[in-house]
Amino acid sequence: MQETSLYAPIKGFLEAQGYSVKSEVAGADVVALRADDPDPVIVEMKTAFSLSLVQQGIVRQSITDWVYLAVPTIKGRKTLARHLGLCRRLGLGLITVRARDGHVEVHCDPAPFAPRKIKVRRDRLLREFSRRVGDPNIGGSNRVTLVTAYRQDAMRCAKHLADAGPCKGAVVANATGVTRATTIMRDDHYGWFERVSTGIYQLTPKGQAELPE
Repeated sequence: MQETSLYAPIKGFLEAQGYSVKSEVAGADVVALRADDPDPVIVEMKTAFSLSLVQQGIVRQSITDWVYLAVPTIKGRKTLARHLGLCRRLGLGLITVRARDGHVEVHCDPAPFAPRKIKVRRDRLLREFSRRVGDPNIGGSNRVTLVTAYRQDAMRCAKHLADAGPCKGAVVANATGVTRATTIMRDDHYGWFERVSTGIYQLTPKGQAELPE
């Protein structure tokens, strides 16, 4: 769809709700006014959701609280959800127009946004922060193995097995201070450990090779 193709469906949609609609007013793509409401509705249109469109919407918020962004139908539920989340956080409305028949769908209206804190995620972050020793990673790293608190615990277990040989999980836990040593060696996420008998673990060749790292 061309940007101009969005105008007629949006104009018709607003007029059906009692608005008087005009285009290209003082730089705004679409302006709608209703007799019983002193605040105008402004719609900024683009052929795709973009940073430029978002910036235009933010500028229009200095005129009215009722600012919408309008684009053709957004493909992909995840993409739509991300764009919708951004609009809600910025207090912008989001409208899509279906190309084949001009169907207009309002996904969200402008409204103040209060982010909902998720306690489980907060607790997970704080737990990881407190358990991690030092600052072993470089911020902004990509495509590298990150050192987590879990990996540090696994490294302690591997180091003990490398020095002492096969051991029971309880012995490793007491020697290293890693209370979850048995679970770490049993789950073996990194391929470093193998069970040689009930409750006793040793390093695998992979663990011996990767331990110096």
